[in-house]
Amino acid sequence: MNPSCLQHRLTADERRTFEETGLLTVPNALGPEQLARLTEATDAAHRRYLENGFEPKKALFHPNFIPDDPLFADLVDHDRVLPKVWGILGWNIYLYHAHMIVTPPTGQPRDDKTFGWHQDSGRVNREIETHPRPRLSLKVAYFLSDASQSGRGNFWVVPGTHLCDTLAMPEGGQGQPEGAVPVLVEPGTAVLFDRRLWHAASPNWSDVTRKVLFYGYGYRWIRTKDDMTVQSLWEQSDPIRRQLLGYGPSCNGFYSPTDEDVPLRTWLREHSPEEAE
Repeated sequence: MNPSCLQHRLTADERRTFEETGLLTVPNALGPEQLARLTEATDAAHRRYLENGFEPKKALFHPNFIPDDPLFADLVDHDRVLPKVWGILGWNIYLYHAHMIVTPPTGQPRDDKTFGWHQDSGRVNREIETHPRPRLSLKVAYFLSDASQSGRGNFWVVPGTHLCDTLAMPEGGQGQPEGAVPVLVEPGTAVLFDRRLWHAASPNWSDVTRKVLFYGYGYRWIRTKDDMTVQSLWEQSDPIRRQLLGYGPSCNGFYSPTDEDVPLRTWLREHSPEEAE
């Protein structure tokens, strides 16, 4: 990993924003050429589904997309974003979940039905007895399409609710919770968000197909959330990417890691010692 990535470390202001709101926006995380190539690869994945009979107007949820194209693997340790991820979670991390979402226009009129609000991680929110619930993981959403206007299948959030175990819903299934806002971002933007942040997808009432790549980072002792087949990428990856793709020389090393288990920590000791603690 190139030490130049350290210029993108989490700043004090970014940490404050993330801690207070539960999300952080990184404009221009993807350069123009990278954005164009990722969009082409995403379109190709969507096209394969359509060729196999997938409904054209149905939203695509495609997990385990990392092995589909080397371009997707390159985002696992993206130099403009990974330093912010380890700045929040630390160095004992890996990619436990990834999914591609393509949301075509619905062709339906806009309505005000309550969206499907939730916190990520399912049973974690019931079976770990703490308040507030533990962070454990975060996601990075890379926006390939223009989501700068509302109504484009936007990701909605209620900033600050990552510290809330419950969220009051409107009565009658109409309207959104108090404080809810759409995330409005330009193509190439990355949005980091705490798994506990109450959020929801929304219908795409526009004529612009929404395309987003989600990368979920968590602690190495957390199980994968989808049937990831990234093991085929281990041999061709450098040690840090191999760690992020789930490699570990021993089971105990996920809980009590040695230097062999976590080359990211070894790299940080040399290049950013204060973050290797």
